[in-house]
Amino acid sequence: MTTRDSRREAHGLVSLIFLMLGPFACGYFLSYLFRSVNAVLGEDLVRTFSLSAGQLGLAAAGYSFAFALFQLPLGLLLDRYGPRRVQAALLCCSALGALLFSQAWGVASLTFASALIGFGFAGGLMAGFKAVTLWVRPERIAFANGCIMAFGALGSVAATIPANWAAERFGWRAVFEGLTAIVLAVAAFIFFAVPEHKMEGPAPSIRDQLAGLARCFASRPFLQVAPLAALCGGGSIAVQSLWVGPWLRDVGGFDRSGVAEGLFLVALVFSGGILMSGILADQLARRGIDLLVTMIAGLTVNFLCMGAIILGAGRSMLAVWLIYAMTGQVVALVYAHLSRTLGKSLAGRSNAGVNFLVFATAFLTQWGIGRVIDRFPQTATRYDPAGYRAGFGLLLALQLLALAWFFLLRPGTPHDHSPPDA
Repeated sequence: MTTRDSRREAHGLVSLIFLMLGPFACGYFLSYLFRSVNAVLGEDLVRTFSLSAGQLGLAAAGYSFAFALFQLPLGLLLDRYGPRRVQAALLCCSALGALLFSQAWGVASLTFASALIGFGFAGGLMAGFKAVTLWVRPERIAFANGCIMAFGALGSVAATIPANWAAERFGWRAVFEGLTAIVLAVAAFIFFAVPEHKMEGPAPSIRDQLAGLARCFASRPFLQVAPLAALCGGGSIAVQSLWVGPWLRDVGGFDRSGVAEGLFLVALVFSGGILMSGILADQLARRGIDLLVTMIAGLTVNFLCMGAIILGAGRSMLAVWLIYAMTGQVVALVYAHLSRTLGKSLAGRSNAGVNFLVFATAFLTQWGIGRVIDRFPQTATRYDPAGYRAGFGLLLALQLLALAWFFLLRPGTPHDHSPPDA
């Protein structure tokens, strides 16, 4: 390779990172920040509005509910109009939601504003994944997806000590007012910096897009991994974005600053775990080891950690939480698996279909754990440790059932009818 070719390749890589994938990674960063910030600010919300555990779970889960609800039409929009225009428009909706959240007066307004934020961030990850399928070689999709997810997960780091510092200094309402301006800036960045990707041939009709979505949902690859992705991905999001913080306070015995520091570490290893799972899966795939094998290995560790958390207590359990967080989103390898298995033309719909199930499950899990905790005795500011054990135990049981389904519907069964790449 000549020096000129090397410079051209380096320039192309810089353009890919900063003008095509980087802006979407920024959007996903904000998505994770908003998704996770209630784990730190939840105590402020409870104190301001006198919320029960169920009400706190409902207010936080409004994000996941709207996020999930828009996933299926999102897939159609991404495949039809491309990630640039769709993501920029949606982020403007999130900015409005953040502004309304800062002015909330009760649980109903909190939930509505949270839902509007979630609706706007519905494309946070899927737009990035769609951009990857447009500009990255198929064999590097898992690695590129992992890079976007790892950078985005740093938003959960920003939602810990930095968010706690800002809330203590300026108040939680001012935090959301500031975030409003940041979201609008990222929307402008995506709209003006990302080049438009020209579609090959005429845009498919809505009828054809819906038919492709139906083929995707009926395919064996989708049916095999969807329950596992929903319960493990959605369950991890529900636990890490809300209930880790209260657990550290009520079961671990941490004070507010200790909770923020613990969440900071959890978010940090979570981000690193996503990146490492992408790198590891990429390297193992080159050696002939399937993505799903890597995923199952990571999930096994994750399940063991949740079992230990259910049985344990005290500050020493923070180390277990860190391993749990590190392996929490290894199930995201499902997205790369489906993109490669079902084809580029169905990538937006297949990934959005999985994301719909993930965030619908996250909504139900986040709210459901709160309802379970409410069934146990509690004080004005503390929940019963037995409630956490019951809620987390129910989640783990459902995840193990999904794992059994994954092995039951393995390749070669009568359900093996994948759609063609259309």
